[in-house]
Amino acid sequence: MCKKILSIALVMMTCSFYPQKINNQIDNQIKKQKKMSNAAILHEANEFVKKGKYENFLAYCTEDTRWVFVGEQILTGKEEVRQYMKEFYWEPPVFTVDTTVEEGNFVIVTGQITLKDKEGNYNQYDYCDVWQFENGKMAGVKAYVIEKKS
Repeated sequence: MCKKILSIALVMMTCSFYPQKINNQIDNQIKKQKKMSNAAILHEANEFVKKGKYENFLAYCTEDTRWVFVGEQILTGKEEVRQYMKEFYWEPPVFTVDTTVEEGNFVIVTGQITLKDKEGNYNQYDYCDVWQFENGKMAGVKAYVIEKKS
């Protein structure tokens, strides 16, 4: 009788442990699948910019993100980026990506962007952005932006 009870207890313990082990394996697999490359993170974040959902975009940035527009201005922190977006993104920008290169914590993207100005005119630019990432978030960008002349 004692052996039977011990066997039943052992089976119950095994049954309760085994599903937990399977669940942990599934959780780990899901976490691995969810781990995105920095380039994928950038492109996902930019989809929010295209939709005018700037706060969603900012969630992908570090608090102390630093944006350098070469020859123009430097923005430090989410609040300055937020103000920049309010000032220059009268409507969501239209942009295309020609090239994406990822190396370590850096993602380089080239393409074209069209912005509407205060007077309602659309201005077109070529850009090359060099993004730096920290722990899966956008920590900064060095942006080379050149206006296209008609």
